[in-house]
Amino acid sequence: MTKIQNMIYEIRGQKVMLDRDLAELYEVEVKRLNENVKRNIERFPPDFMFQLKQDEWNTLRSQFATANENISKVRFLPYAFTEHGVLNLHVRSFWG
Repeated sequence: MTKIQNMIYEIRGQKVMLDRDLAELYEVEVKRLNENVKRNIERFPPDFMFQLKQDEWNTLRSQFATANENISKVRFLPYAFTEHGVLNLHVRSFWG
């Protein structure tokens, strides 16, 4: 449980998980997770998911005490999923 707690961040006043952390939990590539989200975008309104702005990403990266391989290789700004967005990812039919 502690590992998951370490993947929860507060951004824009909401507790969220980043796409790369969720991809790691679901054992899929970040690219594949985001492709599935885009194919089912109607299930992810702005209060379920949003893309970080550059300043938000810079602030978040500066909070990491150690270099994280997932973080250092980021080429695109990550998506953040609220609790409802994470639940939508968890729905079995999403991965079907």
